[in-house]
Amino acid sequence: MNPLSAPSAAGARGAPWPLWADLLLMAAAGGLHAFAFAPHEAGWLQLAAVAWLAWRVGAARTPARAAWLGGSFSIAWLVGGTWWLFISLHRYGGLPAWLAVAAIGLLCAFLSLYVAAAMATWQRWRPGNPWGGAVLFAVLWLLAELARGVIFTGFPWVAAGYAHSDSALAGLAPWLGVYGIGAVSAGLAALAAAALAAPGRTRWVLAGVALALWWLPTALPRHFTEPTGTLSVALLQGNVAQDEKFAPERQPEDLVWTLRAMVEARADLVIAPETAIPLLPSQLPEGLWDGLRAAFADGERAALVGLPLGDPQAGYTNSVAGLSREAAAAPGGVYRYDKHHLVPFGEFIPLGFRWFVDLMNMPLGDFNRGPLVAPSFAVKGERVAPNICYEDLFGEELAARYGAGGDAPTVLANVSNIAWFGESVAIDQHLQISRMRSLELQRPMIRATNTGATVIIDHRGKVTHWLAPHTRGVLEGTVQGRSGLTPFAWWAGRFGLWPPLGLALAIVALAVWRGRRSCEGDPA
Repeated sequence: MNPLSAPSAAGARGAPWPLWADLLLMAAAGGLHAFAFAPHEAGWLQLAAVAWLAWRVGAARTPARAAWLGGSFSIAWLVGGTWWLFISLHRYGGLPAWLAVAAIGLLCAFLSLYVAAAMATWQRWRPGNPWGGAVLFAVLWLLAELARGVIFTGFPWVAAGYAHSDSALAGLAPWLGVYGIGAVSAGLAALAAAALAAPGRTRWVLAGVALALWWLPTALPRHFTEPTGTLSVALLQGNVAQDEKFAPERQPEDLVWTLRAMVEARADLVIAPETAIPLLPSQLPEGLWDGLRAAFADGERAALVGLPLGDPQAGYTNSVAGLSREAAAAPGGVYRYDKHHLVPFGEFIPLGFRWFVDLMNMPLGDFNRGPLVAPSFAVKGERVAPNICYEDLFGEELAARYGAGGDAPTVLANVSNIAWFGESVAIDQHLQISRMRSLELQRPMIRATNTGATVIIDHRGKVTHWLAPHTRGVLEGTVQGRSGLTPFAWWAGRFGLWPPLGLALAIVALAVWRGRRSCEGDPA
């Protein structure tokens, strides 16, 4: 039978649902799922949307139908969460509107294959009891999110766990990280879906267990780090529109503001955003770069500034330069951090896609990759670890800096330029992501960005200082460093994402093995 025309299993009242109705409702649920993330931050809505998905997939008669339902949900979720890519592709990248829409749709459809495969697998191999079914749903959801977040350099934006940065499940962050939170929320959603379909007393037992598990993380130990020192910081926000950032007629004015703000700031640490200096040091007016270095080489202040580095022979990097008295004695007279996790199309060209990049007007599109574990920048006894733009989406990569060795960062510093995405929710979503990193690692995160969100986040994931987005200014405040390791920092720093991946694969293999044995023992 064609899965597109096959009726679903009976609904809640026994009436079959046509596939088109199920697909529309799954798309609506996926849209609500996208709505659960910043700026709304509604963890309960994220769980409710996935519960609806689990209920309908549980009612599907075939794995093919389950895959269609999962794909419809995921496409709506990802389009709803990343629609702002259209701004970068069309307004600033120069793609025709139709091609930009098609590119986003194809990307989201491709990434949704992971959820579709997870739902098909669950429909085919889930155990007959709701407890085993919830566990299998959770690990399949985990595998789908790990696949999206790792394969082909990874795109884990709006991963399910981010919706819980302020919910009860946030207590799991220092233990399991964002993917673990997403898996637990998926398991709870499957229990809630099972409760909807269960009769009588069983319904209330399942609902009660799900509610208890929802609140359980609030009782877990969550204090794993202790304070070190305190730094005063000044964070620059230039508010340069993306179509003006590389315009020769605007660069002098913007550059003068950036350099003047850096030199005049009196904080222990001054930070300017990603590519705040959009030129190589050799392209700056004579003496300017040496003068900036000298301003921080003979005093107690230090600075981090984003700029491209390199040359035609060695290649170029998207970098952060550190300026201080100690850095002046280093090779080249600066501390240097080179971005490790590069953005496809924006910072490197995937194999076979040169034609696509040639359609866009994006400068600096092919960078070299920096090391995964880079040294920290020393400032008054604190170890500041820079990361650039969407590198803070990859908590396991930041955790790698907390592996064996004595250079573990006490403060994280993100420098970003997401002017590519205009005045969209991308700013709120990126802030939510940075807050999750603070929860996972229990380190403060200071963010200096071009258009926002320029903030100071403490080790509890709370924003303590904030500068209004899309304004030019300098945010001044203090940040307290932290030492010590969370459980997540310990295991992810040593083993990456292999532990949850291995556990999830083992559980799926066990479910498939038991399912096959059950089929072999069935006299039918």
